[in-house]
Amino acid sequence: MNDDSAPSTRPFRDDRNLVIGVALGCLMLAAAVSPCAAQQEEHLPLTWENIFIRSTGARDAVLSPDGTTVAVTASTPTESGIFLVDIDSGEQRLLVRGGTAPLWMNGGNDLLYHADRDLWIVDASQPGPIDGGFEQAGVRRVTDDPFDERAARPSPDGRTIAFYSGRSGDQDIWLVPSTGSEAPRQLTRGSMSEDDLRFAPAWSPDGRSIAYFSNRSDYWADDIWVVDIATGSERQISRGLMASSTPVWSPDGSRIALMATSKDEYWYEDLAYLYVLDPVSGTETVVDMQVHATDWLHNLGIFWSADGAELFFPYLERARMELWRVAVEGGVATRVTSMGGHFRGYHANPAASGFVFVRSTPTRGTEIDYVAASGGSVRQLTRFSTDWAGLVEPEEISFRSWDGLYIQGFLYRPPDFDPTRRYPSLVQVHGGGTNAYLHSLNTTEQYLAQQGYLVLAINYRGGSGFGRSFQDLGVRDWANGQARDAGAAGHFLRAQPWSNGKVGIYGYSYGGITSMAAIARVPDAFDAAVPMAGIYDFGDAYVNADRLGKIFIRTGHGGAPEDVPEIYANSNTLARISNVETPVLTMHGEADVRAPYRQFQLAVDLLDREGKMFEAHSYPDEPHGFRDPRNRIDMYERLEAWFDRWLRTPGVSD
Repeated sequence: MNDDSAPSTRPFRDDRNLVIGVALGCLMLAAAVSPCAAQQEEHLPLTWENIFIRSTGARDAVLSPDGTTVAVTASTPTESGIFLVDIDSGEQRLLVRGGTAPLWMNGGNDLLYHADRDLWIVDASQPGPIDGGFEQAGVRRVTDDPFDERAARPSPDGRTIAFYSGRSGDQDIWLVPSTGSEAPRQLTRGSMSEDDLRFAPAWSPDGRSIAYFSNRSDYWADDIWVVDIATGSERQISRGLMASSTPVWSPDGSRIALMATSKDEYWYEDLAYLYVLDPVSGTETVVDMQVHATDWLHNLGIFWSADGAELFFPYLERARMELWRVAVEGGVATRVTSMGGHFRGYHANPAASGFVFVRSTPTRGTEIDYVAASGGSVRQLTRFSTDWAGLVEPEEISFRSWDGLYIQGFLYRPPDFDPTRRYPSLVQVHGGGTNAYLHSLNTTEQYLAQQGYLVLAINYRGGSGFGRSFQDLGVRDWANGQARDAGAAGHFLRAQPWSNGKVGIYGYSYGGITSMAAIARVPDAFDAAVPMAGIYDFGDAYVNADRLGKIFIRTGHGGAPEDVPEIYANSNTLARISNVETPVLTMHGEADVRAPYRQFQLAVDLLDREGKMFEAHSYPDEPHGFRDPRNRIDMYERLEAWFDRWLRTPGVSD
């Protein structure tokens, strides 16, 4: 890759005006999944281009009211859109080409969906495929404007669509007739910050109210409010909790359930309580049970049983997500599934007679699986995902960390691994901080293993899946003990008989934070590092981050920088840059506000001033999650070249 692999003894400056030359055609699509990718080969090779351009699979799914059909947003090598899949036979057909985010309406006769930045309704009995963004027989346009519509939800009678939009300057709820006969009207006022794109409006069963979350009463709060549809009157019904999922009304409309944490404790991620609220009195009741619930980055929710006596919820344990059930009054929660892997989304019909999961495993891409509420085996319904060549099942291991704790890891070996040979190795540190590395398809680690690396992905302290006591180990100690866990992983790999003595570390977001923190706190652990999109001075980032970033920083440190300066001093990696002995490649998006781009600039300036061996690259217009697949390809090609340069030993068979 150009001159990045050329040896040098001087620090590199960052290339802020990066120009990437990549083939045109499908590569020009600014999305990681391309509907115009070439016909999928059997066992498609793992390459960066294939991973970010040609990867296919299911993205979301909703079960029909009668439980017989699932509407799936998915991509194949030749098509992308909304497919209908029969639960019993698995027979599928493409209904809406180019449509996304389907929702059933009118008893399952119609589907509401998004296409071309607007809302549409299609008759589900259409033979299809129809082009999603065009009015035609059986298709009705609901909105026609240049604004955004997000998280649309139809009213119980199907006459009105509620959705979120930032067109007011805040994230507010808007209403539009499902006939499309009138322009949308604003329902809420200043309900949430414009950059907070979580959750969805929740209609009451009688269609007279919508429950939603808001920080109107307090910038730092995620409270539950209810708005009256007829009058627009809004009232706050929760005061002691921080919402972490979309609220859900009970079938009789007397209660609201959601995942949340208490405001007087740590903002536990993926280890929430189940709360049941009385929408009239505002009473908040925690469902007493022996486990917690997992919202997974505030993306997963809960479902009521048809009689309102039970709640179904996801829970992550040791990197695996399963579905659980508990009585609404509390008691012993029991597990519905034992399928392993991870599901990024799931759905049930109103009777909760069955569940569909958007799920992957280490050796299978994202497909739709189904289980009946009565129990039994989980059935795979679809075959949308890429059939990648050479996937390996990682070995789940533990290693002893710096203070005696044992840390979970997933070890990826090359497909032709020979224990008598010598290999370079890598430590992967996951993002999220309070989240986890998952027992799911992880194509980056699979690819690097195929290139001859041993890759150990670790679930360091402070993450989820091991209970609140384990997550508490990271509270007020960010980037410190976690970095030492990563350092211990590096020492563990170097001590293995198959090691060539060279170990690297990489990660994105909080993984970038931990990567940089590790080489500053455990300088002898790594021979190369690639921190991406990280925060290296939380006190500085607190001033510049978006709202969720600020909340994350404040709760993790136990207050604002001026309140607990000693805690921010402990997490500050920039103050320890002088300790770094490891060659560093750091990369960042210039439009990032979750981990502000200024963090990259500060790190680059300090690395340069200290005379460290480093290279830095930034990507114009890219936010925290890169949108242009060309930039993702470039980033990971640079990562691979950096590790090849510093970790492969000349003359040693690897």
